[in-house]
Amino acid sequence: MTYTVGYFIGSLSSKSINRTLSKALIRLAPESLHFEEIPIKDLPLYNRDLDADYPPEGRALKEAIERVDAVLFITPEFNRDIPGSLKNAIDWASRPWGTNSLNRKPSAIIGASPGKIGTAVAQQNLRGILAFCNSPQMSAPEAYIQFTPGLITDDGEVSDASTEQFLRHFMEEFGLFVERVLRVLPQG
Repeated sequence: MTYTVGYFIGSLSSKSINRTLSKALIRLAPESLHFEEIPIKDLPLYNRDLDADYPPEGRALKEAIERVDAVLFITPEFNRDIPGSLKNAIDWASRPWGTNSLNRKPSAIIGASPGKIGTAVAQQNLRGILAFCNSPQMSAPEAYIQFTPGLITDDGEVSDASTEQFLRHFMEEFGLFVERVLRVLPQG
């Protein structure tokens, strides 16, 4: 069985190291996973006043999430938290009340940073948000990637064998997690 994974890149930068990490993850993922980026750069700031007449960007985001079987968050850490753009996307996805597009959607989190602790604090904060949104989360393996120059090429080639093996294992585990969750919590 093939599962479609929608992935979010928390950074809006076209040169984001997390965008580079996403290319490696897609390359190393099992064949059972197919990937579609869910863009967040054009979303206006969430405003509850718009719930009655959701803007096209908000509807497109919700529809993109609803089309996929699972979601993967690939995010940097800004000031010990997730970027505001990613939180904004989650707010749009989970509203209006009663139409949470992340409900029962299997998810995983990974991120890269130049720092030694990677994106550990941001990921912990994102876990709390996703728990509130009732998105089942892969809790292990955790993946906090210290991104060093040359670790991953612009095409997603990983230069360090142990990092490549770890990322491949992470994606294999995510594939198994998605399959288990969807067997127990069908989306239909």
